[in-house]
Amino acid sequence: MAATDPLPDPDRLEGAPHPRETATLFGHAGAEAEFLQAFNSGRLHHAWMLTGPKGVGKATLAWRLARFLLAAPEDDGGMFAAPPPTTLDVDPANPIARRLLQLAEPRHFLLRRGPNDKETALSQVISVDEVRKMKSFFALSAADGGRRTAIIDAVDEMNPAAANALLKLLEEPPPNVTLFLIAHQPARLLPTIRSRCRELRLTPLPPQDLADALTQAGGDIAPEDRTALAELSGGSVGEAFRLTNLDGLKLYTALTRLFSTLPRLDRPQALALADLAGARGAAETFDLLVTLIDLFLARLARFGVTGTTPPEAAPNEAQLLARLAPYPEAARAWAELAQTLSARARRGKAVNLDPAALLMDMLLKVDETAGSLALR
Repeated sequence: MAATDPLPDPDRLEGAPHPRETATLFGHAGAEAEFLQAFNSGRLHHAWMLTGPKGVGKATLAWRLARFLLAAPEDDGGMFAAPPPTTLDVDPANPIARRLLQLAEPRHFLLRRGPNDKETALSQVISVDEVRKMKSFFALSAADGGRRTAIIDAVDEMNPAAANALLKLLEEPPPNVTLFLIAHQPARLLPTIRSRCRELRLTPLPPQDLADALTQAGGDIAPEDRTALAELSGGSVGEAFRLTNLDGLKLYTALTRLFSTLPRLDRPQALALADLAGARGAAETFDLLVTLIDLFLARLARFGVTGTTPPEAAPNEAQLLARLAPYPEAARAWAELAQTLSARARRGKAVNLDPAALLMDMLLKVDETAGSLALR
């Protein structure tokens, strides 16, 4: 990236619309209804933590909730007060909706990762300075009156000093402020932060909702691929978007075709995949292949324990799972391999080892485990 190039949005998936630009939220009617019920009851919590797997729509919901709160008329308790709202929908032509779209709404603050010290790239964390900016914003905007909102995307990315500063804000919230904290891994947050928030948990999207959300984001999915994409993405629109952009379904099919040769790994097929991962500019492909191998091992282990065949993500996958993990002891072996294999490959990549050699090492380890199980 050149020094003059604008930095990318840290809270936006490359190639997809920003969550604030997303018109429709799919698959989370329950979470919307829970928030609406709290609003209509007059007992709206000052901090909401939106949790669930990455990419399922937490940020889209946060923007939808903030838009609704800022646009909703204040209830003066009079006899001519508006009836309780039954939907979170806000007319896109509403001035508040338009200002939010342009990040120009004076009663809303977006807290996210900023540039690094040299302003040459995005910081890897949300710093305490960013939290202080939010606190100053609320102090300055208090005179304007009315509801105020903030979105923190994502609270997982805060460094310890920032997390402690946020905790103080949660303990003594400014008046008329509602905070929306997006958390991908809430268990890693300070318990005191979690305890001061009301949780809205979003679940993975089923195949049809995933397909609709992906189409809205600009992805393209054939009807016959919906189930496979839902399986491999874990119901995450963000992960499904990555899979479609990088031909993830084809890569997973190639992997299962290769693993069907276990315990006598087809070396030419393995080398072809390794070369694909090691090609110039193929860092994303390498990372996706590592993810897909890890996912295959997890599916093997789960089948070995439960004996239940998941919906197939590739042709003849069910038969392959049954052959490679026919009993619980095999499941344990695959689970143990999954715990170490992908982390080992990513550590090697971080120190600039050859991606092709790293992927080939992964494939050989899978073959070695299959061979050991075949001898039992």
